[in-house]
Amino acid sequence: MKLWMRKILVALITVATLGMYTPVALLEVDADNSKDSLSEADLQNREATKAEVTVDTPISQNVNNKAYFIDTICEKAKTQTLMKFGPRIADRVEDEFAETILPTIENVIETLVDQAGDEYIYYGITEQPAKGYGERIFHVYDYRTQDDIARFHVRRDNRPLEGYYFNFHYHLSNDGFKEHHQIGEIFWAKNTPPKWMA
Repeated sequence: MKLWMRKILVALITVATLGMYTPVALLEVDADNSKDSLSEADLQNREATKAEVTVDTPISQNVNNKAYFIDTICEKAKTQTLMKFGPRIADRVEDEFAETILPTIENVIETLVDQAGDEYIYYGITEQPAKGYGERIFHVYDYRTQDDIARFHVRRDNRPLEGYYFNFHYHLSNDGFKEHHQIGEIFWAKNTPPKWMA
């Protein structure tokens, strides 16, 4: 086919499909970019969300019982993750999540609490997972300093000829949240999964 004919055909297809298809990879890049450029309102909202976990919460009423504390934090982590999935995703992956991913998340949280020594009583988790295409499920943080200790995320991976996977991982403050610590994966399907919390 001649070059000028190819150019015309590409232009016609572009105009005909305008707005009908948005590559998922571009949406994920937008989500990552928007995460890096948080507005002042977003930062205030995050601080307000973190402030919801205080010394008066049920977790801290039994601070001397480390097992109770870990169980409570892990239950909140499970609730946050299921909220992040939303009903459309949770209906399909909840059982596999409970069997393969949740035990690892609980082990990581238990390790974080053990490493904190007596300081674990000041730990809490954020209450708002990221919507749309954002990765954040929840963060474990020290509510005295408002510093994150660990960030638990889930990413959508689209593998050609295989389909979509949910990749669960976490980041730690001791390496500046740069390294991905793998938790596990859940296969979705070949079709694009709905947005988080949909």
